Amino acid sequence: MEDHEGPECGKADFVLLDQVTMEDFMRNLQLRFEKGLIYTYIGEVLVSVNPYKQLPLYGPEAIARYQGRELYERPPHLYAVANAAYRAMKRRARDTCIVISGESGAGKTEASKHIMQYIAAVTNPSQRAEVERVKDVLLKSTCVLEAFGNARTNRNHNSSRFGKYMDINFDFKGDPVGGHIHSYLLEKSRVLKQHVGERNFHAFYQLLRGCEEQELRSLHLERNPALYNFTRQGAGLSSGAHCVSAGGSVGRGPAFWDRDSRRGIGTPRAGPGPALARVVKSSSQALESDENSHRAVTEAMRVIGFQCEEVETVHRILAAILHLGNIEFVETEDNGLQKGGLAVAKEALVDHVAELTATPRDLVLRSLLARTVASGGRDLIEKGHTVAEASYARDACAKAVYQRLFEWVVDRINGIMEARGRDPRRDGKDTVIGVLDIYGFEVFPVNSFEQFCINYCNEKLQQLFIQLILKQEQEEYEREGITWQSVEYFNNATIVELVERPHWGILAVLDEACSAAGTITDRIFLQTLDTHHRHHPHYSSRQLCPTDKTMEFGRDFRIKHYAGDVTYSVEGFIDKNRDFLFQDFKRLLYNSSDPTLRAMWPDGQQDITEVTKRPLTAGTIFKNSMVALVENLASKEPFYVRCIKPNEDKEPGRLDESRCRHQVSYLGLLENVRVRRAGFASRQPYPRFLLRYKMTCEYTWPNHLLGSDQAAVGALLEQHGLQGDVAFGHTKLFIRSPRTLVTLEQSRAQLIPIIVLLLQKAWRGTLARWHCRRLRAVYTIMRWFRRHKVRAHLAELQRRFQAARQPPLYGRDLEWPPPPAVLQPFQDTCQALFCRWRARQLVKNIPPSDMAQIKAKVAAMGALQGLRQDWGCQRAWARDYLSSGTDNPAASGLFTQRLKALRDKDGFGAVLFSSHVRKVNRFRKSRDRALLLTDRHLYKLDPGRQYRVMRSVPLDTVTGLSVTSGRDQLVVLHARGQDDLVVCLHRSQPPLDNRVGELVGVLASHCRGEGQALEVRVSDCIPLSQRGAQRLVSVEPRPEQPEPDFRCSRGAFTLLWPSR
Repeated sequence: MEDHEGPECGKADFVLLDQVTMEDFMRNLQLRFEKGLIYTYIGEVLVSVNPYKQLPLYGPEAIARYQGRELYERPPHLYAVANAAYRAMKRRARDTCIVISGESGAGKTEASKHIMQYIAAVTNPSQRAEVERVKDVLLKSTCVLEAFGNARTNRNHNSSRFGKYMDINFDFKGDPVGGHIHSYLLEKSRVLKQHVGERNFHAFYQLLRGCEEQELRSLHLERNPALYNFTRQGAGLSSGAHCVSAGGSVGRGPAFWDRDSRRGIGTPRAGPGPALARVVKSSSQALESDENSHRAVTEAMRVIGFQCEEVETVHRILAAILHLGNIEFVETEDNGLQKGGLAVAKEALVDHVAELTATPRDLVLRSLLARTVASGGRDLIEKGHTVAEASYARDACAKAVYQRLFEWVVDRINGIMEARGRDPRRDGKDTVIGVLDIYGFEVFPVNSFEQFCINYCNEKLQQLFIQLILKQEQEEYEREGITWQSVEYFNNATIVELVERPHWGILAVLDEACSAAGTITDRIFLQTLDTHHRHHPHYSSRQLCPTDKTMEFGRDFRIKHYAGDVTYSVEGFIDKNRDFLFQDFKRLLYNSSDPTLRAMWPDGQQDITEVTKRPLTAGTIFKNSMVALVENLASKEPFYVRCIKPNEDKEPGRLDESRCRHQVSYLGLLENVRVRRAGFASRQPYPRFLLRYKMTCEYTWPNHLLGSDQAAVGALLEQHGLQGDVAFGHTKLFIRSPRTLVTLEQSRAQLIPIIVLLLQKAWRGTLARWHCRRLRAVYTIMRWFRRHKVRAHLAELQRRFQAARQPPLYGRDLEWPPPPAVLQPFQDTCQALFCRWRARQLVKNIPPSDMAQIKAKVAAMGALQGLRQDWGCQRAWARDYLSSGTDNPAASGLFTQRLKALRDKDGFGAVLFSSHVRKVNRFRKSRDRALLLTDRHLYKLDPGRQYRVMRSVPLDTVTGLSVTSGRDQLVVLHARGQDDLVVCLHRSQPPLDNRVGELVGVLASHCRGEGQALEVRVSDCIPLSQRGAQRLVSVEPRPEQPEPDFRCSRGAFTLLWPSR
């Protein structure tokens, strides 16, 4: 797609035509259509012509070209209108709406789809999950609503049989955060019957042709739609429904305009014609189309958020409606014993309906055959139906069930799509873009109540267009004192008044006929209309115009709509307006055990004897909804898309000039061009204009000092050289050309980054100063707080340790308070100093004679490292036990003599340790020996031979010793260049006294004093070496063992220790 159009493509804006005549307008429209340019502007109004073929005008690349652009920067396009509405909403925080109008077949619904896709594509750049959820629901809802609200007609394969207005809520960043769908006047009579060549709603055929065989069987359905009365007419036809795919595009290619193809306005038609023959497809094609659509709708419902149980309920309700349509009634004859009455021809169908609606079978049958009436005394009377009454009740029930189902689907989508967790005080006020896709004018060979309401809706929308675009604009020029030439236009207010005027309008007369006592027929209603409106210029009937044979007596009346004359048949007007359904059916469905179906019928809980107000009629409800819709649209800034159908036969590339001329005429497009040419494209109050553009002029930035806002605006425009394209009103500035606004916006856009940088610089400086002041305050508080914590901690230490100097504990039982983090190293040092001080206090009180014992015990504690629990710390250490009369009463004298001889011989200074032991040698023999440890040697003595020396080892060759972790007295002495000595201390007093710790302590203390290394190992399995052979020694406790002894087996020694 080119970014600019050449002169050979005609005028992109009808306002630029040299002369504003119908011929010039149609010539430009025809030229652009032939060039494949289906969009043309009338100022800010977009005119769209349905091409009936795919055009390369859509997709991500086209969206990127229009995103963020002004309306006139690119060729006319739907994306440009969507972008303008979105930017206006985002810039001015004002609600906007896009009104898409035109007759059926002009492409309104597809235009709304493109607008939705554009909004979805340009929003949520940050990919927020909640916004993506809302976008998915917005896009997928179209697919679901088309399935339940669209049908194939003779002139449209995918005709919307309801009106839709969607509000999309945006947050302050311009991302969609919610939405709401309003539906209007579903054509529920289509459920019962359709014209030749038409179908029922798509949902029925999609269910029959798309669901699995197992589900079909559970619903008691057959695949062939021709088996059911409600779908038999369109069994061989395909749908035109096309759903939005997962990626957000519509599954029919880049252009989707071959959707609507109904006939034009005001032109009678004899039959379907050749167009119908071209669109009728084979049964296989219909099956494939409906099957694909069913999958797409089911997936769309899953994405939206419908639960699996809810989807199953929807399928059951559709199946129940189909079975309900097949129920026939027969009269039973009087056989003499029983009165004649009414019965159902196939009661199996009643079983199916009861099962699918989760209601009791007998109540279903009773509701079909009779109705309950409350008499004046509040007594209940059951009145049986005739065949006609039963058929009417069955049909009314089928219509009502489908309508409630459709309304429930819409409400369910709204509930899922609504904005969640939005607080205006926190998130700001949401803005809204409304998109209106509502039925266009309809003229059928026979037009009934539905066509009357639809055409009334279009009259209301045309009236809104006239008020906003034509009437209000001219009135505003006069009010502001702007000189311009008045434009004549047709005001359809008189037609709207004909329909909705209180007491006299057609709807008021119809309501009166519905509420009147007695039998009021459609013919009587028509006669009342003739009486009230016989002099109205836009109303006529055969009674008022007897020569007009196109209308029938007592049946037809004609309204001259702005789009042309439409003849309506009053047959069924009263019934359709009354929209009556027996209360029995409401109570029946309200008491269903299916919660979803039950929720659709809240009025079923009403007691039959309860007196209530008369419900509003269908016409009044529709009129009220139209009034509310118009008020809603009038409160927003409108953008218009006027759709034109080029021909009746959906033939690509052909523009029927007479058909298009008629549409241009009744849409008021020529008058719109004249008003736009004579008027101004934009108008703004002076204060708002200054607020937006004052930064582009040195005289108005940041605030002007001129006499008034009007003078300031004049100075601003003069600086830009734009004063020739504007007019000054009393309170507003009127701008003739949109290019003036584009120039101002471009100038503003260039200055905004500079202003933003200035504001950012000032704000960042302010934030930095605030941060600096806060940091200073924080550091001051921290400094004083630390001081306070230090002082408090030192005061607590001083309080707790006041009694630490008192003996004998010297503060051992005092608990240190937890310090602040900053004082943790200080407290660790204090604890170490306190321990050294306390040790000094304890040592000072120990006699000098006991210091050697204390040092030995400290050495033992350090060497054993807590691996041996019991090592004799609590008792006094005598060291030389062999010289003691207590331990060695029989031979202490002999040992003393031997000790004196060894001192004279070896010259040792002191005895470190002596004791009796049980030893084992490398020959696996154990003997009683004595162990003597002096400050120079380690002696092994034989107590049986007057303590003769068996072995002497220099003490400086002893490298270590090994002990166990138990109470046994096993000791293995390791010496450099010598066999390891394996002994067990025994024959002590008291018996089995624990002296291993003493031996370890005195030896370790001596080695520490001599600067000699000594390795002490604690293990329950001690390795040793004897003459190069490696052995293991372990301990085996034995309660029955009288004395410790060694057992040898397979190169290992085991000490048998008496455990008592």
